[in-house]
Amino acid sequence: MVRTEHDIVAQVQVAKSDSEAADALIRQYTGFIRSETVKFIHTAPENGHEDELSIAMLAFYEAVLAYEKSRGAFLPFAARAIRNRLIDHYRTEKRRGNVISLHTPLSGEEDGGELLDTIPDAADPAEDYAVRTAGQQEIQEFSEKLARFGLTFSDVADNCPRQERTFAACRRVLDFARTRPELLKRVEDTGKLPMNELAAGSGTDRKTMERHRKYLAAILLAFTNGYEIIRGHLCQIAPAKGGSVK
Repeated sequence: MVRTEHDIVAQVQVAKSDSEAADALIRQYTGFIRSETVKFIHTAPENGHEDELSIAMLAFYEAVLAYEKSRGAFLPFAARAIRNRLIDHYRTEKRRGNVISLHTPLSGEEDGGELLDTIPDAADPAEDYAVRTAGQQEIQEFSEKLARFGLTFSDVADNCPRQERTFAACRRVLDFARTRPELLKRVEDTGKLPMNELAAGSGTDRKTMERHRKYLAAILLAFTNGYEIIRGHLCQIAPAKGGSVK
């Protein structure tokens, strides 16, 4: 049975202070944890990658401890925590020269079989559906919030900074706003950007802000209610190096 996001959040809140509940939650979502591990290593954890599965389980538990409702849906949050942990592990192993190729020949195989051939279909339809549904709900809610500014996702994409210095200027505005929760709340409540306050607090030229008002509105709104998926995309959009202010 597919659990709703409300059910999952309730379980997570209990697990934060109850070790037995945390263990039960990890067991319940072992399929999800394993699936996220396979997505990263592209092979079964049993094929010499037991450490990665253990790391993923630890990351899931850390996600339980760190999670707050303001961070959005739990499963996407946990998936990112798992991926980040595995990336750190991969980088460490790469420096040590311990990365295993997926084209390593299988021992005892005479037909040229490789490790890649042993990758199972580890998809968990129920968990994949839960993650997908959480993402759709977040996008729908954020779209409705943008509409209060008279904006669409296309408007925001068209208004993204294209030059390095302009992008950095917009990030300064965001960095300033994130230290002022009351300012973000005002943006959300009024549907307006306090341009003078943002310009003065961030040291950013108001003309630059005006040119990218739509992008700034979107990225500030993304930090008002834990839109993890949305703001992950917005914050990763960066111009090529060496640009000048547009």
